[in-house]
Amino acid sequence: MKKYDVRDCRILRKKEIAPAIFDLTVEAGQMAEAARPGQFAQFFVPGRTLRRPISICGIDRRAGTLRFVFQVRGEGTALLARAKPGQALNLLAPLGSGFRLGDTGRRALFLGGGVGLPPLLAAAEPFGRNAVVAAGFRARGSIVLREDFERLGCRVLIATDDGSFGHRGPVTDLAAGLEFDAVFACGPRPMLRAAAKLARARGVPCQVSMEERMACGIGACLGCAVRLRGKNGETYGMVCRDGPVFDASAVVWGD
Repeated sequence: MKKYDVRDCRILRKKEIAPAIFDLTVEAGQMAEAARPGQFAQFFVPGRTLRRPISICGIDRRAGTLRFVFQVRGEGTALLARAKPGQALNLLAPLGSGFRLGDTGRRALFLGGGVGLPPLLAAAEPFGRNAVVAAGFRARGSIVLREDFERLGCRVLIATDDGSFGHRGPVTDLAAGLEFDAVFACGPRPMLRAAAKLARARGVPCQVSMEERMACGIGACLGCAVRLRGKNGETYGMVCRDGPVFDASAVVWGD
């Protein structure tokens, strides 16, 4: 099988787990075998020219399935949200570079903001009780995947913008007093910048999954460029091809 594939994948399960946030599992065959935590898929939406990129949330190689959790943000994702079990969706997957997990016996901190949390689920699974998940949401009603992480044995800490559940404030506040050997993060750029700063202060490695608008998903259109530090100064990488996961120390944050 080549690096990525294109195929019609039958929807097995679909559920709205929070307002405008949907949990979707598809029959993916060899795509599931090839997928790695942190990678993504490009969904074809009938009537739309560009595919919609959605991060892989769960991988079940034995069952040959892929799980996705996404938020409705426009017409394309609204159409995906209307799809029904039994219907086939055309996927281009798995795409991008995923998280490099390394030693899963070390203590890992997973930082997720909103719908940046789903791609961390598959990454946290092999860490189990060695993982602390710090998740940030706008409010109590937008909290997702808490029970999923807890079933893996992870300790879960919650922050909300409005204080309606857990800590009120930035998700990185939850790291105070925690001991960890590595950081994995996905969410809005300000949160990722704060995660990189936190890891730098603790002297531990940090990987971040970047969010940028994509078109092709394979690095051909150059539409998702991100500034990186190269051997000879600043350079550019493509989030879809070179990422979405990068070493935080390689990203030019602008601070």
